[in-house]
Amino acid sequence: MVNEVQSTRECALVTGASRGIGRAILERLIADGMHVINFDKEPPTQIAAHESFFEVDVSNENILRTALAQVTSRFSITRLVNNAGIVRPATIENTTIADLHAVMNVNIAAAIICIQAVIPTMKATHFGRIVNISSRAALGKEERIAYATSKAGLLGLTRTLALELAADGITVNAVGPGPIATELFQSANPPGAPATQRILDSVPLGRIGQPEEVAHIVASLLDQRAGFTTGQVVYVCGGITVGLSQ
Repeated sequence: MVNEVQSTRECALVTGASRGIGRAILERLIADGMHVINFDKEPPTQIAAHESFFEVDVSNENILRTALAQVTSRFSITRLVNNAGIVRPATIENTTIADLHAVMNVNIAAAIICIQAVIPTMKATHFGRIVNISSRAALGKEERIAYATSKAGLLGLTRTLALELAADGITVNAVGPGPIATELFQSANPPGAPATQRILDSVPLGRIGQPEEVAHIVASLLDQRAGFTTGQVVYVCGGITVGLSQ
């Protein structure tokens, strides 16, 4: 299902933008005057004006590359947000190689494939902004072996790309959310539960973050005026990463 309305606005591609943090990013970028392409397995509750939705399973390389060829032939994409991700929580004893491959396919491989697809346009226009959504878990979190490994890998990818693409006017940064009040987080951490309270107690600001707060930082890094910031990671975590993480 695709919103076929064409737009003269600058175009951004956001993966996993039908709900949660991705949806907040999409809505913020539209409010900032962009047309946003949404790659997600599930459609949003309502397709927004200035949104083009493509049903894409980013874990499937052939499907992803086909969708990217389609959108890059129709849109001049100057911004990319690699937001789609999966978790597969498990301890080291219970993490399977199948889990690792599944997480890496979505969290790392899909990001690289999307970057490869959009950088020709960015290089041609000598302008581009790429933001990779990492996680506070990249610094270490129990029962997140595959997930933390993939999100830490995104930081290495971000720094390396920042060096490779700087001469082409393309910046590459990462954002690392801490606990954010998304549907997924709230379903796993119901209000009032002891585990939820322990998370709250670990946040210096004393509350869970909102998706819009992550979207604000992402939008700032995608802004045309953010041209002297590259290869950086910004943690939107309520202060958890300042001291000892839990």
